[in-house]
Amino acid sequence: MHWLLSGPLSVEKLTVEIANLPPSLQGTKLVQLSDLHYDGLRLSEEMLAQAIAVTNEAEPDLIVLTGDYVTDEPAPIHQLVLRLKHLQSRAGIYCVLGNHDLYYSQSRKEITDALTSIGIGVLWNEIAYPLGQELPIVGLADYWSHEFSIKPVMSLDANIPRIVLSHNPDTAQPLKKCRVDLQLSGHTHGGQIMLPGIGPAVNLYKRLRRRLSKSARRTMPFMQKDCAKVVRHWEWAQGFHQVGNNQLYVNRGLGTYLPGRLFCPPEVTIITLIEQVPIN
Repeated sequence: MHWLLSGPLSVEKLTVEIANLPPSLQGTKLVQLSDLHYDGLRLSEEMLAQAIAVTNEAEPDLIVLTGDYVTDEPAPIHQLVLRLKHLQSRAGIYCVLGNHDLYYSQSRKEITDALTSIGIGVLWNEIAYPLGQELPIVGLADYWSHEFSIKPVMSLDANIPRIVLSHNPDTAQPLKKCRVDLQLSGHTHGGQIMLPGIGPAVNLYKRLRRRLSKSARRTMPFMQKDCAKVVRHWEWAQGFHQVGNNQLYVNRGLGTYLPGRLFCPPEVTIITLIEQVPIN
């Protein structure tokens, strides 16, 4: 994807308060990358190299990847891991898969095997402890996979803080019944086109699409697919959100679909965790 269509890389930095965060984990730094869509079209080698360099310069304690490493064919994952193996963090790299990583019946295994071959932990309704027993990392199956389950989150002691990786931000809705100190998601590409003061252009797209005939839609390729079905909660398209008692952050991703991005640049997210100060 040419930089004129994707825009320059943006580095987002935020501090997130975690209740009961152990003193030993105060200041823990996470870096999130999402939605690479590495297929020779939607992500340039230059953008990917820059994202890896920015990640390493942050000297993170943990790197998390939140899905959609390829677009359809799983084969590009083998070239992608040759780039991702240069990522560096103290406690390793953990990830979940996205809907595009499940495109074909063999995709999940091929992509999982490729990622694990370079030491990336792939979580599928699983819990890992790279930062210790006091801050588990929960990785959920993709929401559209029919294997999505909140049971791993619910199985944890309610007094223990946890970070949840879930590709699709719509999962924040069923997760409202659980303790989720920080959910990290992607999937939406931030909406790709954001209208100042209005939000994702997809909201206007939905209204326009309903008014067009099927024949009219066929003359405009971007109208043939109802991208409004990508997520239900477009209000969570990007950035930080409070969902019930839980915290959600949605990364805008690195990959870009046509017609490109507007006021919605590709993103690397650097997150610093601090202990939540009780309100008296």
